[in-house]
Amino acid sequence: MKHLLSALVQNVPGVLSHISGMLASRGYNIESLAVGETDNPTLSRMTIVVVGDDHVLEQVRKQLEKIVTVVKVIDISADDYVERDLALIRVKADAKTRVDVREICDIFRAKIVDVGLDSVIVEISGKEKKIEAFIDLLRPFEILETVRTGRIAMTRGN
Repeated sequence: MKHLLSALVQNVPGVLSHISGMLASRGYNIESLAVGETDNPTLSRMTIVVVGDDHVLEQVRKQLEKIVTVVKVIDISADDYVERDLALIRVKADAKTRVDVREICDIFRAKIVDVGLDSVIVEISGKEKKIEAFIDLLRPFEILETVRTGRIAMTRGN
């Protein structure tokens, strides 16, 4: 089972390394980890997707809460939340196939952000399943390179 944790951490050098190292050393499977500064420049928000049962989730939370630079950890998996993932995908596309790639992009509300002689770079954001479906439709054109951010999430409401 996937659990989505949101951790508010002090924005100091080494905090990402410390947290990811702690989780890895204890054998926890991190599916995704995204970090970014909040509106307060002294704090960053980490969105961590952990795979495991409720016991694993509780252990991860306890371990995170022991770290001095961690201000707050919340499991938002059961809450109503908005999530997004961002991907840049370089796809082989010559003058003939570029139109087909563009049509798929229009359907998924993706954008072509760079055009080369024999390839295009596409940007897409949305839920993980949407991005996976988009990638599956691009495979026949030959995907040359993919870069993804990992999931970020925020609870809805107050």
